[in-house]
Amino acid sequence: MQEANATNATNASAAPQMLPDTIAGAVGLQGTLLGDVFGSLVGAALIGTLMLTMTALAGPWAKRKITAAFTDRIAVNRIGPFGLLIIVADAVRLLSKELIVPDGVDRPAWDLAPLVIASSALLGFAVIPMGSIAGINVQLADPESGLAYVFAVASIASLGLVMAGYASNNKFSLLGGLRAVAQNLAYEIPLVITAASVVIFAGSLQMSEIVAAQQESLGFGLKSWYAFVNPFAFLLFLAANLAEVGRNPFDTPEAPTEIVAGYQTEYSSVYFVLIYLGEFIHIFLGGAIIATVFLGGPTSPIVGLEILPGFLWFIIKIWAVFLFTQWMRSAIPRVRIDQLIEIGWKGMLVLSFANLVLTAVIVGVIV
Repeated sequence: MQEANATNATNASAAPQMLPDTIAGAVGLQGTLLGDVFGSLVGAALIGTLMLTMTALAGPWAKRKITAAFTDRIAVNRIGPFGLLIIVADAVRLLSKELIVPDGVDRPAWDLAPLVIASSALLGFAVIPMGSIAGINVQLADPESGLAYVFAVASIASLGLVMAGYASNNKFSLLGGLRAVAQNLAYEIPLVITAASVVIFAGSLQMSEIVAAQQESLGFGLKSWYAFVNPFAFLLFLAANLAEVGRNPFDTPEAPTEIVAGYQTEYSSVYFVLIYLGEFIHIFLGGAIIATVFLGGPTSPIVGLEILPGFLWFIIKIWAVFLFTQWMRSAIPRVRIDQLIEIGWKGMLVLSFANLVLTAVIVGVIV
């Protein structure tokens, strides 16, 4: 028992310091309650600002550039270098529009829905290990149930979509909200079950443990990323994640040719900006989960090739997932709502359970 306690104490002392502890230490408050609160608030603000900055870059600018490249067109290029100042122009344009409140909307649900959609994704980044840069470990917390926490807070967005669809007093909004819930139910279960197969491999729900389990050599100089170990699960997770973030071929909750803009039809001004932000924050959260669970977290794919700080590896990976979603958006047509539900319940769910059982057999019997 004494040896075990000594080992645990050694591991605890060797564990990298979380971002809130580093901030609290920098102001001389480490180890105090005030330091914990101060470090947590400042750390959350820093990570939230980083994610909102990337969202601002992705939404008004990168999305247009990527779509234009796929369709052989010229995108925004007149305001600022590479058209980057279109971000500022679009922010001013959208935020200065009149906030129109339609007759008959159900307040305060109609007012709260954009906040719920945007904030639910931001909460997920609290437990994501983003690697270190300049000796600072960019992670707010590392609970033992980290993976379950991420899926739990990300699923809160479904509540926001229902609130927006129901409270708007518009038939197209209601249809969009119902479609969003049906889609999230059909694809969130396969998403979680596929992630559970990784938990079986790693033996832990703790995000840092899942990353650590992928650092061993797989052979041929590659690390044992679960995308290499179980590529079938990786592809399943990628497809289910596309549905979760509402990108083609699974963007039926918005479907402009069928239901105008779905649950966001009646929103304008700052409320529309919040919903738009929430959509892209969820894409980056999906990328962060994929990077952590299947792509080794903030590390390089090759053993001994750590040429970049871990934090930069992490940013590269979540942007790679973002580019993949935009590729799908430009290249794959939208499926019908009945096809979407059938793919989810009759295809993805069956395949995810098959993958889980096969993984359990491999880990329990063969390994």
